[in-house]
Amino acid sequence: MLREIPKVRQIEGEPHRRWFTDDHFDLVLWDDESRQIVGFQLCYDKHDGERANTWKEDSGFSLNAVDGGEDRPGRYKGSPILVDGAGFDAARVAAGFLGHSGELDSKSADFIYLKLLEYPKR
Repeated sequence: MLREIPKVRQIEGEPHRRWFTDDHFDLVLWDDESRQIVGFQLCYDKHDGERANTWKEDSGFSLNAVDGGEDRPGRYKGSPILVDGAGFDAARVAAGFLGHSGELDSKSADFIYLKLLEYPKR
């Protein structure tokens, strides 16, 4: 179940950030002064080709694969980065997220669940 990480670093000029994690998902939420969600990034399939679906109120969706920085023989592990290319099974990911929503309040969980189902089919 997703649990909130306390005391998440805030970045000046960005909306307030919250972070939730478990073995299957990482969720970063950005909210405004009235605690309305203005963006989120849901990382999923953490153990099998991790991907990130990001939604921002002003720019919509972006979908990326996560390069974990580990495929570098003979070198230290690199920092994970987002790279192009990833498929998205909205129904599967949304249902999995809802089943793991844990410490997330139900209003936010429902918002994210419904927003994931809006992901444009390509």
